[in-house]
Amino acid sequence: MKILIDIGHPAHVHYFKNFIRIMTAKGHQFALIARNKEITHTLLQKYGLSYISRGEGGSGKFGKALYIFKADHLIWKAARRFQPDLFLSFASTYAAHVARFMGKPHIAFDDTEHAKWELLLYPPFTTSILTPVCFKKKLGIKQIFFNGYMELCYLHPNYFQPEFAEIKFPGLQQGEPYVIFRFVSWKASHDFGTAGLGWNDKTDLVRELSKQIRVFISSEGGLPDALKPYQVDISPENMHDLLANAKLLISEGATMASEAAMLGVPSFYINPLTAGTLEEQERYGLLYRNLLGDRLKEKIFDILKNPLLKKEFQEKRRNMLSDKIDVTAFIVWFVEDYPISKTIMQNNPRYQDKFRLQYNVHFSKT
Repeated sequence: MKILIDIGHPAHVHYFKNFIRIMTAKGHQFALIARNKEITHTLLQKYGLSYISRGEGGSGKFGKALYIFKADHLIWKAARRFQPDLFLSFASTYAAHVARFMGKPHIAFDDTEHAKWELLLYPPFTTSILTPVCFKKKLGIKQIFFNGYMELCYLHPNYFQPEFAEIKFPGLQQGEPYVIFRFVSWKASHDFGTAGLGWNDKTDLVRELSKQIRVFISSEGGLPDALKPYQVDISPENMHDLLANAKLLISEGATMASEAAMLGVPSFYINPLTAGTLEEQERYGLLYRNLLGDRLKEKIFDILKNPLLKKEFQEKRRNMLSDKIDVTAFIVWFVEDYPISKTIMQNNPRYQDKFRLQYNVHFSKT
């Protein structure tokens, strides 16, 4: 089978990297189209995945609208050369358009209810839409619910075991406590009209925390001078190792907030936008939402005082994992057996329980 994947965000590289590895070993072929957003191209290069760049995308509503025509044309040219049997993406309008034009199926994944622009543009041209069971929007007969999260595609213990090496994190000693902040640029189409903490609040919180614990900042955009000394400088493929060993995460971005939850790291999500995945992770006790100001500070410092923090959150992670499937294994089956797999899932959603496999989780004892 020949599969074209459109990748629009660094997270999408992680969503599909294990799927690509498994399917390639089975003899399937891939063409990857990738937007030049943040570290997307760097990650693809680190993982040895060839790709065609579709540029940086558009900015602002008018720029994003114009970019649709550019991206559609680029993907169409690549698809004409590659002649895929199937298109795959995370909510890509461009892949959906070209797939429909070429008469090929487009399987899309989505977990972002507040991405109103994308939810208007890609579903009409998409054959199947796979969403977590906690996804709150109903998208009609094309929608297939799976019992997992996109972040489990790469952070499920079948595929990821955190490591620590001083060569990866110069100057950081193993066992040294630290917290991570994640700031976003607020330039995504679903971010229009929203914002997180102001820079003054961020700076105050970082400085206050840094008095008792080491602080790292990961940021999509630039930082004010006062925060630049805290900016993390590691190879991007090592970020999940750094996250897995953190005491906690404070994040404006939903992806990293969910990643921390998958790893059993206390996750504070400071963003007015929400999603069914985040709300479900909050019910597992792995993530905190809607905390600002003094309430946010009080909860952060309260958690840091807990001597059983790691043990308690790894137990919460264990409870979550026991309920969920191996999402990558499910995707491999769904794509290989498509469209029969779609019919099976529509008639018997419990079929996916066979992907709730046994796993060996190496939980930290600290």
